[in-house]
Amino acid sequence: MNETRTLLSGRGLVESPRWHGDRLYFSDWSSGEVIAVGLDGTNQVYARVDDLPLCTAWLPDGQMVIVSSAEGKLLRRDADGTLSTHAELGRPGWNDIVVDGRGNAYVNGAGFNPIAGEDVAPGTVWLATMDGSVRQVADDVAFPNGMAVTADNSTLIVADSYRHQLLAFTIGPRGDLSDRRVFADLGDGVPDGICTDASGAVWYADVPHRVCARVADGGEVLQTIELDRGGFACAMGGPDGATLFIVAAEWRGMTDPDMVTPGSGQVLAVPVEVPGAGWP
Repeated sequence: MNETRTLLSGRGLVESPRWHGDRLYFSDWSSGEVIAVGLDGTNQVYARVDDLPLCTAWLPDGQMVIVSSAEGKLLRRDADGTLSTHAELGRPGWNDIVVDGRGNAYVNGAGFNPIAGEDVAPGTVWLATMDGSVRQVADDVAFPNGMAVTADNSTLIVADSYRHQLLAFTIGPRGDLSDRRVFADLGDGVPDGICTDASGAVWYADVPHRVCARVADGGEVLQTIELDRGGFACAMGGPDGATLFIVAAEWRGMTDPDMVTPGSGQVLAVPVEVPGAGWP
């Protein structure tokens, strides 16, 4: 049985865990902060962006990029800590991001504003390349959430929360997507943030069911980690890549002023047998 360790607690709506170097970086949407935390629990604020959603990724050169949804921009954190524009996304309303090994940034967004109570409309996935160009590469994702790229840069996997599926796309030489297929039908599962491992399986966090589950291509459930609060996202990391980091909090609802119970946000660390591979 995997032993779950609480690395950090007392946060708000925690999201977007990303292992980089010797520590984990995650976003606290409630405070508008990106936090860096070591394996001993020591932590510090790495960046501040007064925006929501607040999702991040790492470029191959070691710089962090941050989705600024309200501005319609992809920001880059420079060496001196300042934020500059990496790409103009052209409109507000963005959600998650993953950057592949070639520096291609995939950013997705819903086709409606759930916080404002708008009618559901399908979302899209866009590609921002290293030269700053931006174009749409996928559509008709009911509610696009977490994304991951396999280690060989060949496949983008997208969590569609509202259709209870993980979708897979083949990545072309220029970053375009094709060959759309269902990687896993999750039944009543609600996938949020995801990550991949060296066997080709996908871990997904699930808020309403309070779990983090590992599924194979085709949908077989390989492992489930029960949580006492909603699981928002997960990422692989640690010195040997074999630690699963899960960010979790007590969910109140999209229209609640806090969305999660203040102070309920946690970062959890769980040793696993198969190490991570790919991005994030």
